[in-house]
Amino acid sequence: MSEHADYHRVCNISVCAELDDKETKLLAEKMGVHHLKDGEVLVKEGDSDQSLYVVVSGKLAVYSNDVHGKDNLVYTMKEGECAGTRAFVDRTPRKATLRAVGNTTVYTLTPKDFESLLDPHPRLVYKVMRALFRVTHTNLMRMNQETQQLSNYINKTQGRY
Repeated sequence: MSEHADYHRVCNISVCAELDDKETKLLAEKMGVHHLKDGEVLVKEGDSDQSLYVVVSGKLAVYSNDVHGKDNLVYTMKEGECAGTRAFVDRTPRKATLRAVGNTTVYTLTPKDFESLLDPHPRLVYKVMRALFRVTHTNLMRMNQETQQLSNYINKTQGRY
């Protein structure tokens, strides 16, 4: 990695909310920086890349392939949001394609770099893993709410349609 994440920006990332200054600096030293131009693909669905990504400027469009192989926009990520939590933790292929919307900068963290903190700084790793769980839980709650709204729309219940 030729460029490291800016400590001050890392302080504002949701997965670092519980970290103290020393822990945040240690994590920032492990993170890389990736700059994307508008429309540039960060990762494709099915890729084996297992890095965790955090949007620090710009936006990332999340696309998923339908049964015909067509990319469908699922969500647009904003600054501070994390991508790739499942691949980062489970070490499984990507379930979505991530494409920059405008010029975008993301911080990256590989499992190998993160795990290098495990023995010397287990509390830091624990705090980040708790935060990743919260991110995943928040995403699940958002998806459940969207599913409920779609169900209400289809069944014409609980609202004006």
